Amino acid sequence: MTVCLAFAAAAMAQDKPAAAPDKPAVEAVKPAAAEPAKPKVDKGDTAWMLVSTALVILMTIPGLALFYGGMVRSKNTLSVLMQVFVTFCLIAVVWVIYGYSITFTGGGAFFGGLSKLFLSGVTGESLAATFSKGVAIPELAFVAFQCTFAAITCGLIVGSFAERIKFSAALVFAVLWFTFAYAPIAHMVWYWDGPDAITDAKSLEVVTAAAGWLWQKGALDFAGGTVVHINAGVAGLVGAYVLGKRIGFGKEPMPPHSLPLTMIGACLLWVGWFGFNAGSNLEATGTAAIAFLNTIIATAAAVLLWLLVESLARGKASALGAASGAVAGLVAITPACGFVGLIGALVIGAVAGAMGFWGVNGLKHLLGADDSLDVFGVHGVCGIVGALLTGVFAAPSLGGSGIYDYVANKVSADYSIWGQLITQATGVLTTVVWSGIVAFVVFKLIDLTMGLRVSEEDEREGLDTTAHGEAAYRM
Repeated sequence: MTVCLAFAAAAMAQDKPAAAPDKPAVEAVKPAAAEPAKPKVDKGDTAWMLVSTALVILMTIPGLALFYGGMVRSKNTLSVLMQVFVTFCLIAVVWVIYGYSITFTGGGAFFGGLSKLFLSGVTGESLAATFSKGVAIPELAFVAFQCTFAAITCGLIVGSFAERIKFSAALVFAVLWFTFAYAPIAHMVWYWDGPDAITDAKSLEVVTAAAGWLWQKGALDFAGGTVVHINAGVAGLVGAYVLGKRIGFGKEPMPPHSLPLTMIGACLLWVGWFGFNAGSNLEATGTAAIAFLNTIIATAAAVLLWLLVESLARGKASALGAASGAVAGLVAITPACGFVGLIGALVIGAVAGAMGFWGVNGLKHLLGADDSLDVFGVHGVCGIVGALLTGVFAAPSLGGSGIYDYVANKVSADYSIWGQLITQATGVLTTVVWSGIVAFVVFKLIDLTMGLRVSEEDEREGLDTTAHGEAAYRM
């Protein structure tokens, strides 16, 4: 089986996290060696990973918080900011207690183990593998980087049940859903034994057998199309159904109270997303540069297509449309950014712009759910678009990187667009079903025990004052 996929696991002999084996063709091909060289740590790679981690934090707090905060009614501004902010803090703590261990250690095809609880054995000297044989980064840098991915994924879901959920219920949901949905999906997609563990066909079989289930299938996800966006989008949609519609939804106007806040949030998301996408290469190389540029091009194309479709449908191009189009493009290019060329990025962005507009204006009405801030319409729909189109435009014939063969130490000559599409669809379907079931069970469990929704009186007054005793604005 040709090696293919994303970017993290544990180096076999030392249980170290590793990066995606799909090494794009632009990287230098290294000759096979009889004895694998001792992994080397480059200060530039380490510095890039620390910067990328900080950029992903910028995406979440303040980026995502402001993006969501401007879209709700003024009486609920602080409640949404608090839900995003505190969810980030909560998942960061859970991540180092057990999240990293169950995601990025061995144990099974669907779930990791408990050998690194409280980061046991992870020190400043332990290393995490990267895309290249013999190249590593400090494992603590990898732990921190992946922590931000877990935190922002849980934060994304907040937008689906905004303006009506109990603060405590939102936090309990975040922990349970992270444990039983995010961590298993991330393990399935990104866990493997690392490139240094692969020296011949036999060792490849061993690595494949020990990897996450979707990694074994060959699913491609460079930076989180399935793990982050589809995962969160589906959970958000389920939450919107279980909590029910906001009081007055469909009868009373509920426009965003501050589009400047939303636009600022979108801009911060775009800047932070460079860490999200280009940082997922785990090395400061040409592939990181490709992911960086693709993140610009796809996002710009999505904004333009969203506004074009909006202008044709409504006669005007809106600021909210521009901000939403940017997020749609960022979401769609995420799984593809390191695998596709510029033509692929343009097409993926353009399709995401059009499909995102349909997701929040057409599909939302068909589904009949009050997904307050269109988590599924943007992240779910455009995540699916990006995941599927990754399988198309990763093809070398279309300017993509193809699949890197770590046995031959070169890009494989074999690439089937149709075969990869089927694999990508398998990843999408697995994520939809797994996340949906877990979210439904967790929401129902919370509803039966502590209750999900605030009282009608509290909802009408606004969650800023009823949940936090504060107000975003004083008259």
